[in-house]
Amino acid sequence: MNSERPVIALTAGDCTGIGPEQTARILHDQRMADVARIVVVGDARTLDLGKRQAGVSFAYRSYQSPASVDWSDSAVPLIDLGNTDPSLYEPGVASAESGRLTGDTLARAIDFAVAGEVDAVTFAPLNKRAMYDGGWKFPDEHKMFAHLLGHHSYFSEMNVLDGQWMSRVTSHVSLRQAVDQITRPAIEEAIVLATTMMRKAGIAKPRLAVAALNPHAGENGLFGTDEIEIIRPAVEAMAAKGIDCKGPFPSDTVYLKAFAGEFDGVLAMYHDQGQIATKMRGFNRGVTVTAGLDTVFTTPAHGTAFDIVGKGIADTGAFENAIKLASQLARFKQLDS
Repeated sequence: MNSERPVIALTAGDCTGIGPEQTARILHDQRMADVARIVVVGDARTLDLGKRQAGVSFAYRSYQSPASVDWSDSAVPLIDLGNTDPSLYEPGVASAESGRLTGDTLARAIDFAVAGEVDAVTFAPLNKRAMYDGGWKFPDEHKMFAHLLGHHSYFSEMNVLDGQWMSRVTSHVSLRQAVDQITRPAIEEAIVLATTMMRKAGIAKPRLAVAALNPHAGENGLFGTDEIEIIRPAVEAMAAKGIDCKGPFPSDTVYLKAFAGEFDGVLAMYHDQGQIATKMRGFNRGVTVTAGLDTVFTTPAHGTAFDIVGKGIADTGAFENAIKLASQLARFKQLDS
C-alpha cells in the first residue's frame, strides 16, 4: 500500500555536478517506486537539465508542499522552489552561488521533514567548498543539518556498503586535529551510535570492530600508546555494558575481517582510515548517512564527479542505495515512534 512506503524528499544536489542527471535517470523509469514515495524538492529547470543530460523523458507536476501531493498521479511530484537556474553556472565547475542555492534547497527539504511532510531526505552529490563559499559556513553538510535542526548532542557521518556500516570517531577535520579529538569519551559515544544505527537498519545483534590509530595497533606501545591508554579501555568499557565490540585492530587488516563477514561494521579513528577501504571496495555502491539526528539523511558516498558532468554516463547505483537505506531507516523510525 502507498501509505506504507515512506515519503522521501529528493534533491538534485549541486546543479554543476552529476546530481541532476542521476536524479532524472532514477525518476524516469520509476525504479524506486516500490521502495518509497519520492517527491523532488528543487527547481524545475534543474530537473529539465537532468533529463537532457540523461537523455530521458518523463512528466512531472508541481505542488506547493509534499502534503498536497496526489500520489495517485503518475507524474513525478515536484516542489518547484524556482530558486536555481542551472544555465547561469558552468557545468563541472564549482560555484559559490550554486553552492548557496544547494544549501537553500536542502534547508527547504529539512523544513518539510520537521513539519512531518516527508519521512527522510536523500540528496544527490554536493560540493562542500562551494556551499561554504556560498555562505553556508559549515565544514560539511552534516554540521549544517545539525545546526538547522537545533541538534547539540553527538552525531556522526557514517558510510554503508553492502550491508557493512563504517563509522568514525572524527570526520571532516585535519588529520592533526583528528588525533587531538580521539579521546576515550569520543570513542565510547561513537561505539554506542554505530551499534544503535546498525540496529535501526535491522541488524539485531551488531558486531563492531574498532580500528587502531597507529601502525600495527601501536605494536604494544612501540609506535604509540593510544591503543593502550585510550582505545582499548573504551572498547572494554562498552563491551562490559553489553555491546558486541572488539579491538583495537590494525587498520590495514580490520576491513578484511569485516568484509569477510566477521563483523557488521568498523569504527575508524579518522575519516580516510575508513573511506579509502570502502571506496576501493565499491565506489559506486556506498551510501553516506548522517547518524544521530532526528531527521533521516542519506546521500551517495561519492562526490559531484565534475570530470563526467554532461556526458550521460553517471552511475546511479549509490544514489539508489541511498534511497533504499533512507526508506529502511524511516520505516524503523515509524515503528519506533
